[in-house]
Amino acid sequence: MSMPVPLFAAVGTIHGFPINIIRRRNAYFKVSSSMDHHNLSKVKSNSLRVLEWDKLCHSVASFARTSLGRQATKAQLWSLDQTFQESLSLLQETNAAILMHNHDSFILDLTSVDLALVESAIKHARRGLPLDANEAMALLSLLQFVEALQLSLKAAIKQDSDWYKQFMPLSQMITQLVVNRSIIKLIQQVIDEDGSVKDSASSALKKARDQVRTLERKLHQLMDKLIRNETKEAALMVASSVDGRWCISSGTDQPTGFKGLLLSSGSGSIIEPLAAVPLNDELQQARVLVAKAEADVLLMVTEKIQMDLDDIEKSLRTAIQLDMIYARATYSLSYGGTYPNIFLPEDIDGPLMAEPYRSKEKNSQASNPKKEWIFYLPKAYHPLLLQQHREKLSTARKNVRSAAAEIRRRKMQAENMAVKGEAEIDLSSLQKQVRALEEAPPVPVDFFISQKTRVLVITGPNTGGKTICLKTIGLAAMMAKSGLHVLSSESAKVPWFDCVFADIGDEQSLSQSLSTFSGHLKQISEIQLQSTRRSLVLLDEVGAGTNPLEGAALGMSLLESFARSGALLTIATTHHGELKTLKYSNDAFENACMEFDEENFKPTYKILWGVPGRSNAINIAERLGVPSTIVANARELYGAASAEIDEVIMDMETYKQKFQELIKECRHYLTMSRDLHEKLLVSRRKLQDLGAQQRYKKMRELSEAAAVARSTLHKKVRQLCTSTMKQSQLSKASKRKLANNYKHATAVENEPQGTNMSSSSIQVIKQPQSEKITELPKVGDTVHVSSLGKRATVLKVDTSKEEIVVQAGIMKLKLKATDVQR
Repeated sequence: MSMPVPLFAAVGTIHGFPINIIRRRNAYFKVSSSMDHHNLSKVKSNSLRVLEWDKLCHSVASFARTSLGRQATKAQLWSLDQTFQESLSLLQETNAAILMHNHDSFILDLTSVDLALVESAIKHARRGLPLDANEAMALLSLLQFVEALQLSLKAAIKQDSDWYKQFMPLSQMITQLVVNRSIIKLIQQVIDEDGSVKDSASSALKKARDQVRTLERKLHQLMDKLIRNETKEAALMVASSVDGRWCISSGTDQPTGFKGLLLSSGSGSIIEPLAAVPLNDELQQARVLVAKAEADVLLMVTEKIQMDLDDIEKSLRTAIQLDMIYARATYSLSYGGTYPNIFLPEDIDGPLMAEPYRSKEKNSQASNPKKEWIFYLPKAYHPLLLQQHREKLSTARKNVRSAAAEIRRRKMQAENMAVKGEAEIDLSSLQKQVRALEEAPPVPVDFFISQKTRVLVITGPNTGGKTICLKTIGLAAMMAKSGLHVLSSESAKVPWFDCVFADIGDEQSLSQSLSTFSGHLKQISEIQLQSTRRSLVLLDEVGAGTNPLEGAALGMSLLESFARSGALLTIATTHHGELKTLKYSNDAFENACMEFDEENFKPTYKILWGVPGRSNAINIAERLGVPSTIVANARELYGAASAEIDEVIMDMETYKQKFQELIKECRHYLTMSRDLHEKLLVSRRKLQDLGAQQRYKKMRELSEAAAVARSTLHKKVRQLCTSTMKQSQLSKASKRKLANNYKHATAVENEPQGTNMSSSSIQVIKQPQSEKITELPKVGDTVHVSSLGKRATVLKVDTSKEEIVVQAGIMKLKLKATDVQR
């Protein structure tokens, strides 16, 4: 049998992370051998360390639900070796997992599945070794998890087929898995939920366990009998199992009334009675039979699993990957991340068009002028600061709840008033801490860097937040590359950087490693050599740590070099005033400063764009209590020219603040106008809908009335036609009868012997003939239409043709004068 392929091969650790890069279909590791790769790895490792990327990796990995998922998440995030297409795929996976989470019918939480036991089960099955019951139950949990996912996906697709595309690539990943239902049924049949093999798994197992229970019952009875026979020390004796053999433990070393084997003595004695030895021997043999029967059952399960081992291993790898994706998705949901739009720097003309303050409405973008940005990150949070604030707030609230519970407990115990007052004061202070944390959340920053900018110089006072800004933008770039949502107020546009280099001498880092000037210079030199046109470079306090004039000159030269042929984007913080002037001689430079509240004399941690900042070192020193003589002397040495420059900068800052206020006001009115416009559109739609409904209602009423009228008219016409046919039939019958009577009367008239009755009959018959019209009627006369059997009124008389027009009811008829009677 071939040796098993390990799922994870670790060749070392970096900051506690295994160097094993998890891919979609297989696991592999990379080993760098050349010195160039070693130097690159060192510079990159130092950059990740100062940016505290390892802490963010730990934070994201904590959202994974399995140990293998946490290890894989850390390894993937720490590697940062994704290609652009891989970064896009990772983001799509994260977005699909968020959609699944919001769908409420999918469970991606793998807490109930022990993937480490599943991995152990696969290794044992590869080697032909029987699984233990816990490994089989872990494998059952994995298969049931995959089956539940597939059923949930099928139900969602059945409800709406578009879900399959929206859940890509997870939908394809889930549907490709194969679950053998016979394995699930087999494990459920032979293994109990507590991880023990069921008695019903085999007849041999049931027989052996029955024998064990019988022997244990006999031994219990024997031990009870022996203890009861001991009159003196019976209360100190108890039956116990030692190495699987039943014995009697005594609290003293006094001799007993039964014979046995002394297993131990001292503070007490353990004796195996001679009468129990044969039963204990039988019990040991029965337990061996039970173990053998259980092993046979588990070997049968193992052989069944070996037939589908490749599919099971694929399910394990997919489960680990799903746990990684679940960790990224739940982290993004927990901290309110947004989907970043990443792009290659050479594709700037494509997706880079963005609006700095775009509305959430789709149609609003067309009304605002567009500006091209290379980095668009509105209201971005530093993820570690946000996490730290949440943890502090959670701890403070927990302390308040604990203190409140303690107060209630003390009140219930009726403590004295002094203790109660102390507890109430403590609760009040804890509540103040909670309010203080709630009122001082981390301040988000805006990053809107235009396409033409290659170097951004950020200036401002100490403790103003410049370093936090550098870390925020560096972490955001790496988060987007790793498939994480960035913590910004709306969808960000972030270039895909092949590498993020940073040189930060940061007292805020937990490592507290203060680099010397030479160390900083060496790090910057390595960054200069290894950065590419796709790299992001972050430099903190460039040119510091040496003579100010030399440091400023060196800083200017370095930044100009990065602008000419260095990284795609370089962001540097500085206190050197000379670096602020680079913008006015080179379009590739841009200035920004950290805002400082002059009234309250504290930083606001907000960025002012296009304005160079002031360090405010002398003012800060005065505020911190430095003697006034020293402050005055420093101002005098600083010089009037520098003071004038600072005054100009202050005026620019004031103008900038007023301008921002006006922009904010305009934005407010613009939002109001958009809301009103939207309301007008809604009202117009409602009026249009109401008019359409009214027209539809009227048309329906007219249609119904017309249908009723048509029905009534058709009914009348049918009745009239029926009546006309009946009259016509009666008229024809009457004519035939008259003709017969006339013939009969003529015959009677020719006979001389006619009676008076015959004579009168002839008169009656002839009378209708005499009523025929001999003269044309006049208009308005009433005549009888014999063909209809109705009366009619004469409307028109044509004497030349001897025709008349009559109206009978609703019908108008044109008849000959001979066709009517008076």
